[in-house]
Amino acid sequence: MRNCIRYQDPGTASPVLFIFSNAYYVYLNSQLFHAFTNIYIWQYILETSVYPREPEPLKELRDATADHPRCLYVASSSLLAIAHVEDRRELFENDIHITGFLFCRAFIAAAPDAGQLIDMLLKLVNAKKTIEIGVFTGYSLLLTALSIPDDGKIIAIDVDRKNYEIGLPIIRRAGVEHKINFIESQALPVLDKLLEEHENEGSLDFAFVDADKGNYKNYHERLMKLLKVGGVVVYDNTLWYGTVALPEDLVEELVDGEHKKEMRKHIMELNKYLATDSRVQICVAPLGDGITICRRIY
Repeated sequence: MRNCIRYQDPGTASPVLFIFSNAYYVYLNSQLFHAFTNIYIWQYILETSVYPREPEPLKELRDATADHPRCLYVASSSLLAIAHVEDRRELFENDIHITGFLFCRAFIAAAPDAGQLIDMLLKLVNAKKTIEIGVFTGYSLLLTALSIPDDGKIIAIDVDRKNYEIGLPIIRRAGVEHKINFIESQALPVLDKLLEEHENEGSLDFAFVDADKGNYKNYHERLMKLLKVGGVVVYDNTLWYGTVALPEDLVEELVDGEHKKEMRKHIMELNKYLATDSRVQICVAPLGDGITICRRIY
């Protein structure tokens, strides 16, 4: 008999049947109460604290992003969630076979609760000049543009302008497009070009990075030169679907695909690297897929 757990979604009368491999079933059962408790706590935080204060343009862009084929709607930062599919009824009319994939609360776009923290950080450091590496549809970019002063500037870098154009009409209606300098490019050449001009060193107040994980350390080295002392950089996806906490003997079975395993390796290397970087004060927050906040201290 297959190992399975039946979950009653509070938003529907129908249950969901999750089917797991033996190892995953044992691992999940050991932490099931914690996982599902997190789902309800997260929903409570969203409904009482995040959504009521989320600006209407951000809500609109979040909804537009949810329809993107690369996006998953997920519900727990630690272990388990339900994937967003085109027809939500499929979740409840069929058995869901999850093979070696631990979901988190956000995929591709920044999670709204993480966004709320980023908004606060921007205001705490009085950010005026910022940079964003990895834009996608622009949820975190719009959040930043709404948070900084009217004469603030954001350098936004992404390899694909098409995704950015999904959010661009909403950004325009919000009246903040003039703050954004979008550059369609790989990020490293742009950062290196900025560093060619001495006046750019120590000029940035804030940076947000949600891009190719294999280059996070390369981005960090350059951002440490571009950020002012006291400036903040936030790295997204630093818990990588929760797999950074997996025992190594479960990684082969639970992490699906060589690419995801490679990205997990890059993230774990980054986390160790940041933990020993004396130039920054760090804080890892289990919001979305995990964000690491680094404040430059020298």
